[in-house]
Amino acid sequence: FAETHPEGTEVEGEVKNITEFGLFIGLPGEIDGMVHLSDLSWDERGEDAIQNYRKGDVVKAVVSEVDVEKERISLSIKALGGDKFAEAVGGVKRGSIITVEVTSIEDGGIEVEYEGMKSFIRRSDLSRDRSEQRPERFSVGNKVDVRVTNIDSKTRRLGLSIKAREIAEEKEAVEQYGSSDSGASLGDILGAALKGDDDK
Repeated sequence: FAETHPEGTEVEGEVKNITEFGLFIGLPGEIDGMVHLSDLSWDERGEDAIQNYRKGDVVKAVVSEVDVEKERISLSIKALGGDKFAEAVGGVKRGSIITVEVTSIEDGGIEVEYEGMKSFIRRSDLSRDRSEQRPERFSVGNKVDVRVTNIDSKTRRLGLSIKAREIAEEKEAVEQYGSSDSGASLGDILGAALKGDDDK
């Protein structure tokens, strides 16, 4: 099997057994491969994803490791479609500004989506102004510009903040239009910045 199915080969087989660790799948040559819980799905917890499978289902998977000595074949179902998270955040870096869509409003903040990836923006990151840190001022479907504060490929989450975007913009405005020491208030500076935008 190891010779004919190097890592990365796609295989198809029948679910022979379902355990708390994952799925056992019958492979050519009367051997079984195992899909560990963590390799079932990018989006769901393994314990939830495994509920979608039944004995006798025919599934596709990718060979992730063949250990000839231990006679163990590790398979991955989630690797089939490539890594959606990596594709979605391909061009995104920490500090980037991206536009997300609000998908749900909760007490502790808002849930947003970017390229099919869900993220949560905590209440304290909704605005610099405490009075504006209210999830309810957003509605589902709103498009919001946010700054990426963290990219965690392990938990497949983007850390996003509206507050960080506002602070960064303010810093930029101050650098561009003089510091507050010059007697111009932030209102004047932002006013000038907005006027400047209108002229473009």
